[in-house]
Amino acid sequence: MENSQFIWMDGELVAWEDAQVHALSHGLHYGTGVFEGIRAYETANGPGVFRLTEHMERLHRSAAAYGIPLEWSVGQLVNATREVVKVNSLPSAYIRPLVTLGTGSLSLDPRACSTVTVIAAWQWGAYLGDEGVKNGISVGVSSWRRFSESTLIANAKGTGGYLNSVQAKLEALRAGFDEAIMLNTDGLVAEGSGENLFLVRDGGVLTPPVTAGILDGITRRSVMQLLRDDGIEVSEVSLSRSDLYYADEMFFTGTAAEVTPIRSIDHRRVGNGHPGPITLRAQDLFRQAVTGKLEAYQNWLDFV
Repeated sequence: MENSQFIWMDGELVAWEDAQVHALSHGLHYGTGVFEGIRAYETANGPGVFRLTEHMERLHRSAAAYGIPLEWSVGQLVNATREVVKVNSLPSAYIRPLVTLGTGSLSLDPRACSTVTVIAAWQWGAYLGDEGVKNGISVGVSSWRRFSESTLIANAKGTGGYLNSVQAKLEALRAGFDEAIMLNTDGLVAEGSGENLFLVRDGGVLTPPVTAGILDGITRRSVMQLLRDDGIEVSEVSLSRSDLYYADEMFFTGTAAEVTPIRSIDHRRVGNGHPGPITLRAQDLFRQAVTGKLEAYQNWLDFV
C-alpha cells in the first residue's frame, strides 16, 4: 500500500497516514458498514476501472439494505474514484470504497451516528498469488457455514458479515489449504471465503444460484456473460458437496481473485490437477476484457 499517498474521505483528499476515524466509531465496535472491492486495469487508454458504476450502485443497495445513510450519489462516488486513481498516479489499482457508521452512539440503535465514506486505492497483485493464478490453488470445505438470509443480508457486502469469512479462511490456512469453500445452512455449496465458485462438468459450467445465499458477484456475472457469448453453456444450479468431487475443473471469481483455478478440493485432485481448458478460456477472456482488448466489452471500463 506504500504506492498510494491519498485517500478520499467525505469529499476531501486526505494524506494516507491522516485518514483516520474515531476510536469510538460504531462501525469499529459492531461492524456496521458496507464496502466494495473494485479493480482498475492498465490499458492502452490509461487506467480502466472495471464496471465502476455497477459497483457503486451495489454499494448504495448494500447501504440501503442495512439502513446506513449514504449522502454521496453514485455519480459523485464514480467521480471520486477516478480522482483517487488519478491523484495517486496508479496505472492499475485495487479500489476499496467503504461506508461506515461513525460517532454519535455506541448503543445498538445507531440512528444518531454520523456516516463516514472513504475511497482508497493502491496497487495490489494477485490475491491468491501468481502461482495460484497460473497453476491453481488448494481448497477445503469449511466447517463454518455461510450465514443465511435469516441471519444477515447475504447479498449485501456488510463489513460485520465478513467475520464469517475470516473464520473459514483461517481454518483453511491452518489446515494447509490456500482457501475455503463454504456450504450454506442447508448443506449446499455456497462460495469461497471471498469468492464466487464455478465448476466444469462434461463441458458445461455450473455455479450456485444467488438463492444459495451467495453474493451476486459482479465479476461472477461478467465471467458468465463472457463464457456464454463464447458459446459455452453456463447454468445456475444447486450443488452438493459431492458435486465438488465430481468436477472436471473448478475455479473462483472475484474482484480480488479475478479468475483463479482450483487444483484440489479436500486433498482430492480436480481433473488432472492442472487448470483445464474452460478455466483457461475464462481467464483469457476476462483478462482481455478488463484490459480493453475486446471491443464488445469496452463499456465495462471507465477510463481515468
